[in-house]
Amino acid sequence: MDYIHNIIEYYDELYPVSEDQKKLFSELIGERMPARILRVGCSTGFFEHQLARAGHDVTGIETSKEMIETASRRRRMPNTAIRFFQMSTIEMTRFLGKKFYNVISCLNDKLLFVHDRTLMRKFFYDCKSLLADEGHVLLQIPNFSSVPEHGTIRLPVRESIRVRLDTSIEMQESGEGLMTQTLDHSGTKPLPVLKDVAVFPLTKNEIESFSKEAGFTSVEFFADYAKNPLLPESPYLLAILS
Repeated sequence: MDYIHNIIEYYDELYPVSEDQKKLFSELIGERMPARILRVGCSTGFFEHQLARAGHDVTGIETSKEMIETASRRRRMPNTAIRFFQMSTIEMTRFLGKKFYNVISCLNDKLLFVHDRTLMRKFFYDCKSLLADEGHVLLQIPNFSSVPEHGTIRLPVRESIRVRLDTSIEMQESGEGLMTQTLDHSGTKPLPVLKDVAVFPLTKNEIESFSKEAGFTSVEFFADYAKNPLLPESPYLLAILS
């Protein structure tokens, strides 16, 4: 069960767009103008609007109706090529253009919601199908250096001046997990964001395996958008597939 409406007001401050993120996207885009960009799990669309204002052709997909409505309400500048669709990863290749996108990204832990191994494998195949020649796929998730067979995984806490987001995953015998998120407002009663929502805690080894199966020829791993080395203790994992 989800209570996404509780986080929309705070989403952009809990998941800020850093200068390192902008720099990395510029590097992946290169000299293409406009670049064709797909964001899977675009949430409120904040970064996508920045990319569109820079002259790029941007598509965002998201399963949450509330998030898509928020992203669409941001559309204030005329003559920008940007669109948002309420769509799951299962539907991507049905409605989006094959070999069309120069950069495909799934950031801010959203990849975990592709909630089982079969669908996760399909996601990698579908990204390869949608990706233009010499394009890149950028993935960002928590760094699951190892995943226990049972028990609770605590994800890195996200905080802003106003709120704190706590996230945990209760592992199931199937190898999948159930995610719970709560939003803490400085001493007030915590608000639920997610409650026992199915997720798949994807590891580095699985990314390598699924990427190779799908036909990607290169996978690079980093700890962050600044491309610092990925270490076992790094809180996040960034993967660039080509």
